[in-house]
Amino acid sequence: MTTDITNSAFLQEYVICAYQNYTLYPLILLMIVVLMYFPYILLSFFFSSSLIFSFIYKKIYNLQEDIAHEKWNRLAYWYSVFLNIFGKLVHGYEICGTENLPEGPGLVVYYHGSTPIDYMCFVSRLNITRTRCFSVIDRLFYILPVGVKLMKKIWNLCETREECVETLKKGYLVGIAPGGLREQNYGDNTYRLIWGKRKGFAQVAIDAKVPVIPVFTQNIREANRTYGNIWPMRWLYERARFIIFPAFGPIPVKLRTHIGEPIPYDPNTTADELVVKVKTAIEALRDKHQKIPGSIRTALWERFETHHKAK
Repeated sequence: MTTDITNSAFLQEYVICAYQNYTLYPLILLMIVVLMYFPYILLSFFFSSSLIFSFIYKKIYNLQEDIAHEKWNRLAYWYSVFLNIFGKLVHGYEICGTENLPEGPGLVVYYHGSTPIDYMCFVSRLNITRTRCFSVIDRLFYILPVGVKLMKKIWNLCETREECVETLKKGYLVGIAPGGLREQNYGDNTYRLIWGKRKGFAQVAIDAKVPVIPVFTQNIREANRTYGNIWPMRWLYERARFIIFPAFGPIPVKLRTHIGEPIPYDPNTTADELVVKVKTAIEALRDKHQKIPGSIRTALWERFETHHKAK
């Protein structure tokens, strides 16, 4: 009888331990995934929240998906205000060289960091102080099941080359990162431009007959550090093209966006030649303003500088 009681107690204890392990291991795995992709989870949370709020806003004011309506403009403005505050608080975000932005249309070409938080802050600042800036983003965004049409209008997104040309001809700025997701994944603190053979952006500028404005953000690689650039991850990315490498952050380093002098439209310049000019201009901004290799410690210390000294 004593043996049966002992065996029963042991079995009960074993079941309890097994259940605890069964619930504990998935939680540990979930925490690891959250830590590995926290910067992207944070961005996803912002976009998801803004999408949900936009639907609620639409219902409250009984709005159609006509972005020209004043109330839609007000919502887009407050999104920009939120991003501007976030950039100021977390990264002490600044823009240098605004005098190089044309009054009319232009193609803004920028270096893609481990997250586009610098570009988001840049666009939000322009939306508040100057004019709307449209953006080209990775096609990964367009696989979302709902809300793409609405967010495309609120965030001023261009999906095709034709839309970019048309938007530029209307007198707006359009921003694009030729490196895209590849540059985000493969880039490191050496800030090497990874554009491959991409030249569609150059053809857009030529077709629209607009200048190209080179842009580079100092310390963007230190704000969120990408890791996992190993053979299996590269293999998956090259075949799926929507794999995002893990990153840790956000790290509250100083972010300072530098706007270079515009590269004017020249009808005699080919797309290949324009790509070289733009790449050279962005590399010049990088070499002038960025310590290479980038250092998190140095980037953090720059938050406490009282005066910005151009190198």
